Amino acid sequence: MNPLEAPGVAVDIDGLMALRHLAREGEAPLSMTALPGGVVSRRRGRGLETADIRVFQDGDDIRHIDRNATARTGTPHVRTFQDERDRTTLLLADFRTPMLWGTRRVFRSVAAAERLSLAGWRAIREGGRVGLIAFGGNQPVIVPARGRERGMIAVIGGMARAHRAALVSATAEPLAKMLGMAEEVVPRGASVCLASSLDDPGEGLELAATSLAHRAELTVLRIRDAFECQPQPGSYPFETVTGRRGVGLVGQAEAAEDALSERLRGLGVTVVDIDASQAPDLAKEGRFGG
Repeated sequence: MNPLEAPGVAVDIDGLMALRHLAREGEAPLSMTALPGGVVSRRRGRGLETADIRVFQDGDDIRHIDRNATARTGTPHVRTFQDERDRTTLLLADFRTPMLWGTRRVFRSVAAAERLSLAGWRAIREGGRVGLIAFGGNQPVIVPARGRERGMIAVIGGMARAHRAALVSATAEPLAKMLGMAEEVVPRGASVCLASSLDDPGEGLELAATSLAHRAELTVLRIRDAFECQPQPGSYPFETVTGRRGVGLVGQAEAAEDALSERLRGLGVTVVDIDASQAPDLAKEGRFGG
C-alpha cells in the first residue's frame, strides 16, 4: 500500500461523508416549512440585500462583478446578495507541514478534516451555506460557499485534494495569511472555523485574527495529538511518511501554543482543544466540536 494512502494518513472521503449522519443525530428535529427539504434556508436567487463586496474567486458568477469596486482597485470584485436567512460558514483547513503527523489513530491534519466536516454538516443541517479555504500544498484550495448536501460534497472534495497535495509537497505558509485570505472572501456576520495546531503561526496572526473577528464569528479548533495532551519534555527522533528523519523537541513549543491560545481567547476568539486520538462524538461536543 502507498504510505500516503494508509488509514489515518489520508483523508477518508467516505468517512467524512458519513459524518452527516452524526450531525443529524445531534440535532433536535427541525420544524417543517414550505421550502423544499423541510429545513429553514434562504430563498433562491440573489436576494434583496447586498451582503458584501469582495475579491472575485474561482467559481463566482461573472454577472455579479461590481464595476465600481473593480475600477477603483484594479482587481475584479463581486457583489454578493442575501436575505435575512442567509447563514454562511467558512471552513479553514490547516494542512501545512506541522499538521502532517500523529502518534495515535490519525494525523492531526486528518483530525482537522473530520472536525471541519462535522461543523460543515451541522451548518448545512441548519439551512446555511458552507465554503472552504485549505492550506497545505503549493496553492490554497478554495471552494465557494454553497448550500445543501452538494455544497458539503464540494467542500469534502476540496479538503481531500488539498490534503493529498500537502502530503506530496507540504508548505509552511503562515497562518496569518490564511486568516487574511478568509477576511477577503467571507461575508460580514458569517461564521469562520479554523482547524489548526497553531504551530508556526508567523508574524501578525493576532492582528489578523482580531481583524477577522470584527467581520465574522471566529472559532479555532486547536488540534492536538495524544502525545501532546500529556507530553514528556525531551528530544524525540521522528520519520515522516516521505522518509525525512530528524529530532524534535517537546515541551517548549507546547508552552508557546498554550500562550497563543490564551491571547486569542483574550481577543474574543473561541478556542476549543481537540484531541486527535478521539473520533468525533457529537454527544460530547458543541457546534464546532467543543
